[in-house]
Amino acid sequence: MENSAQQLFSTAAITSFRLNGQFLALAEKLAEPAGLTAAWWQVLGAVLHEPLPVAGIARTMGVTRQSVQRIADLLVTRGLAEYRPNPAHRRAKLVAVTAEGQAAIDRLGPRHSEFAARLAKQVGAERLTEIVQALAELSAAVDGIEGAGESD
Repeated sequence: MENSAQQLFSTAAITSFRLNGQFLALAEKLAEPAGLTAAWWQVLGAVLHEPLPVAGIARTMGVTRQSVQRIADLLVTRGLAEYRPNPAHRRAKLVAVTAEGQAAIDRLGPRHSEFAARLAKQVGAERLTEIVQALAELSAAVDGIEGAGESD
């Protein structure tokens, strides 16, 4: 029989996988009218406040550098992002959002805001804050364990 820590871990993982699927489906629904996909929105969102190299975006998103590179190239081709020189690394260019990319993000803002308000009302703003903090703590704990190379 599984111990309670193992059961909790399994339930947390399964719930996280389901929530991830729900978030991705919702992101597709919110992003589509703005001419974006969920993946494009994620990459643009990662560089809204400051340009980042592809590897930095991948670390932030928890995905592979190759998948971010493919999306960044598409965003650049479509004029939603641009590559800029990186003073810290000659070959690893920075990805930055363009005015057109910012406009696309702005277009999805009202629907995003409306859903966020509905979610906060459903769960309660204070409880939603606690949930977000707990998810961030759980993510940091997994990073800490993975970073330490522990398997038990």
